Amino acid sequence: MSGRNGIVLAAWAAPLLASASLLPLVDRSAWLVQAAVLLGLMAGTGVAARRVPLARPLTVGAQFIVGTLLLTLLFAREEALLGFLPTPGSIRELATLISGGVQDVGRFTSPAPLTDGIALLLVGGVLAVGLLVDAFAVTYRLAAPAGLPLLALYSVAAGLSEGGAGALWFGLAGAGYLVLLLAESRERLARWGRVFGGPAHGGASPAGSTGTPGAPARSGRRIGAVALGLALVVPLALPSLGTGLLGGGPGRGGGGGGGGTISAVNPLVSLQNSLNQPENREVLKYRTNATETDDLYLRIVSLDQFDGTSWKPAGRRVTDVPGRLPPPPGLAGAVPVTEIATNVSAADWYVQDWLPMPYPATRVEVPGDWRFEPVGRTLVGDGDQTTRGAQYSVDSLLVRPSAAQLSVADSSAAAQTLPDEFSAVPDSLPAVVEQTARQVTRGAENDYERAVRLQDWFAQEGGFTYDTQVRAGSGSQAVARFLRDKEGFCVHFSFAMASMARTLGMPSRVAVGFTPGTAKSSGEMSVGLRDAHAWPELFFEGIGWTRFEPTPNRGSVPDYTRPEVPDSEVDDPEQPEESEPATPSARPSDDPNCPRAERALGECGSDAPDAGAAAGGGGPPWGTLLGAAAGVLLPAAALLGPMLWRRRARALRLTPAGGGTDGRGVPALAAWREMTDTAWDHGIRPDEALTPRRAAERLVRLAEPGAEAAEAVHRLAGAVEQELYAPRPAPVAGLAEDVGRVRAALRLRASRRTRLRALLLPRSAVRVRWAAADHWGRLRERGRGASARLPRPPRLRGRGAQGG
Repeated sequence: MSGRNGIVLAAWAAPLLASASLLPLVDRSAWLVQAAVLLGLMAGTGVAARRVPLARPLTVGAQFIVGTLLLTLLFAREEALLGFLPTPGSIRELATLISGGVQDVGRFTSPAPLTDGIALLLVGGVLAVGLLVDAFAVTYRLAAPAGLPLLALYSVAAGLSEGGAGALWFGLAGAGYLVLLLAESRERLARWGRVFGGPAHGGASPAGSTGTPGAPARSGRRIGAVALGLALVVPLALPSLGTGLLGGGPGRGGGGGGGGTISAVNPLVSLQNSLNQPENREVLKYRTNATETDDLYLRIVSLDQFDGTSWKPAGRRVTDVPGRLPPPPGLAGAVPVTEIATNVSAADWYVQDWLPMPYPATRVEVPGDWRFEPVGRTLVGDGDQTTRGAQYSVDSLLVRPSAAQLSVADSSAAAQTLPDEFSAVPDSLPAVVEQTARQVTRGAENDYERAVRLQDWFAQEGGFTYDTQVRAGSGSQAVARFLRDKEGFCVHFSFAMASMARTLGMPSRVAVGFTPGTAKSSGEMSVGLRDAHAWPELFFEGIGWTRFEPTPNRGSVPDYTRPEVPDSEVDDPEQPEESEPATPSARPSDDPNCPRAERALGECGSDAPDAGAAAGGGGPPWGTLLGAAAGVLLPAAALLGPMLWRRRARALRLTPAGGGTDGRGVPALAAWREMTDTAWDHGIRPDEALTPRRAAERLVRLAEPGAEAAEAVHRLAGAVEQELYAPRPAPVAGLAEDVGRVRAALRLRASRRTRLRALLLPRSAVRVRWAAADHWGRLRERGRGASARLPRPPRLRGRGAQGG
């Protein structure tokens, strides 16, 4: 093999060896084969260009063009000319894939699924590094600086891996660079006629040879040593993405033989990734004999150690799983409990070291190698044991303390008997955390009242917004930033409440797991990725660890935190029952299965407006007249239908629930929908991904409706937040008038053409088609369910049948 061919092969192999460190980051390795083929074709282009010969910049340019064509062929051939020539459409497609890949990298934990966007980033990145390596080492004959792009490639892999990319991957990346240096030195020396060696066996040096390396070799080795050293140091300064608690991938292992320890892991990235998944994949399904599942949270692990940098589980000893688990700490006999049984099945793709189960469990039957951590009452897989496809049964307690029992329980005194990690407050915690906690709980008479006030302040009264796109953070400054910005998701709410509770002397921790999930028609409960959740738990003597729910619009608020009010629905024997009105209401009846938000909008009675309108009776018997009437009415209905539907929808939405005429009792969600549809009709399309507050700011910014109408928009947004997040939202007066102010301002600032279209062809009339499609989908589901329940005919067996 000639020296030139050797360095070409080394320049092709070195990026591939370095890119192998990226393999643990994705769940499939097909991208590496694609990168190897494309890199070989690009290297071959360089060989051909140098033999022409082309100038060095033109050689690099030719390789870049070929690489671009190959990426277009592989990832955007449908939009390209002849399948590989770039067009504006193919460029947009590649840009879209790159943007999606960047989002996927931030959304998934490792190993991430090999989406098209991630594959393009991987293959394109290897090609870019390969082009630089080939240009340095082969075209410009400078192999030593080629280590810099190889270092960059390895550093990316090390920075995205838990604890670095590992010794194996570092060895491969380093070997690739050393092979490149060796090939380059041999090619350089071969130009002098032969490769120089060391001293002769007899100790004498041949004539014309030298026993010391030349300056190029010494320079290359020095740069190589520096690059390899940097490859070890740089990843330590890069952020790492943990494997997480919810997503899967290897994590902590228990010890063998009933001993060992479990160590800490950061759940933030995995939890946020799960909540932001585009598809709510089923993680678990379970059956239970519990009559109500609102409190049946599936707990994975508790984070009890807050060191000022992160919340994490403390490293503790694990033991064999006992036949019956010890009693939960702090629970006294006076508290009502119900023992329930739950059978759980985990999905085959769900890989998790901790076993999700209700708390507190009293007995667990699970196959495999599992260990029990007594303090947190969790089960952790030993060695390679995970939840993949696991089927297990759990007996657990539903603890139902009353508000009276909690109010007399002393939480602060329990801190004397619990480990220090449940009460420790780091010195780095900003003073604003304790100041806010004392301000919110001012006037509370006991720890229970303080805990409820903290919960209600986060969930209802403090003006917080639930947003899963906010950057996750668990440090002390992250808590202060959350209290200032008032935007976050369950991690922020639970960490903040637990931190504030500790400043008030109450032991606390954060539990990570899943909310109860969604009931299926089969009787099973389905738990998806978006049910991932974190919540605070506070310790009360006599009750034990007690769940609270500060995150708005997530999970369920425990009954013991709601104010106890007398039941006003009890029948009074002295009062006669009111009979149902004889005249049916003109308003469509509500579907009992309709969601709360849709019921508040007044759109649950019928999937298509005017579906309950009186049907015409009789009609002339003559077909000719009937056809003529249809020929006139159908086009008129098609032209006037959107306008008539829009007027009726507005009337229904702005009709007070109690039938009054003063604007009181108009559902806030219905008024909000009417306002956003009015803006839509005038050209401002709604963005349902935004919170009400953000949507109001966007509408005011785009429409510029004036000060009075802008205030009306914000009042409607505030009413919607109360409707969504308050346990018992109170009617708000003047919502219909606020909608009218916004509508008048939009019409005033719109052109005549826009006003005419908003009247005759309102854009929001597309909701009729959406409602019809939903209705048709429900009918099809009912039809399939009915066919599945039909008894099957018995299978006949005769002389010609094949039995088994």
